[in-house]
Amino acid sequence: MVKLPEDPAILLSFINTMLRDKYKNLSELCDDFNINDSKITEKLDLIGYKYSPEQNQFK
Repeated sequence: MVKLPEDPAILLSFINTMLRDKYKNLSELCDDFNINDSKITEKLDLIGYKYSPEQNQFK
């Protein structure tokens, strides 16, 4: 199993790439990684990024 990056900027890049290339939404990605979506959203909120379901990416 892949470990998610700890650094928020690297996590942002990783998550957006995975959302673009493999997952149709954040919930699907979180299910696959067995992680609560709030852990990702809270970490990326620290650097000013919010999830956009319409665009399926953090902006």
